[in-house]
Amino acid sequence: MSESHIVQSVDRALTLLELIAAEPDGLRLSEVARRAGLAASTAHRLLTTLEQRGFLQPDAASGHWHVGRRAHTVGAAYVLSRNLVAPATPFLRRLRDATHETANLGVIEDGEVVTLSQVESREIMRAISPPGGRVPVLCSGMGKAILATRPDEEVTRLIRRHGFRAATARSLTTPEAALAEIARIRQQGFAVDDEEYVIGLRCVAAVVWGPEGEPACAISVSGLAARMSAEKVARCGETVKRIAAELSLAMGGSAL
Repeated sequence: MSESHIVQSVDRALTLLELIAAEPDGLRLSEVARRAGLAASTAHRLLTTLEQRGFLQPDAASGHWHVGRRAHTVGAAYVLSRNLVAPATPFLRRLRDATHETANLGVIEDGEVVTLSQVESREIMRAISPPGGRVPVLCSGMGKAILATRPDEEVTRLIRRHGFRAATARSLTTPEAALAEIARIRQQGFAVDDEEYVIGLRCVAAVVWGPEGEPACAISVSGLAARMSAEKVARCGETVKRIAAELSLAMGGSAL
């Protein structure tokens, strides 16, 4: 990319982020400004903006600036997506071909499901959440599939922290309904988003286990409710469970 296309303020902000990330003990404002070749006032405005977005945080006691939680989240998402997407892709293609619906891969982050990858159906439909998209965890089949691996106490804590954020009239809106749904998922081995995020779309999901016995992610199929009858949802549930177990084994996890 030519320099004429670079936004100077963005370039400078990222430079400051990189400088601070390279120093485990952080950097003072004066040192950041010196290394970046900026006036202290300019560096301070950039640092404050990054702080407001959660990418940096100052230590009042030492005067040092450190990398913030949001920067770690973005970096972790990159690593996670590379570690999961490559091995999952052939399984998503098989899932798409077996069900004729769009196959998805997602993880839970901050009370939402983030779609990491997707293999689109050849049928006419629109995706529930494209790659990079975020959905409230209790409105998502993938989110509910992952939550079902956790104790009720943890599910309750997540509800208290993030709430329900109902997207449609079919979304879960009470702790009692959520826990009953989680119990049903545990029993049948797959989760269903029954038009709970977008009216007219259904999703069927199952958890994928990692090598440490942890729920690494979830996979799902999503399609138009007109095509996803109760019979097809049940068939898709068994298919998603089977392919999720196979992906678990391929990733060194358990096929529970």
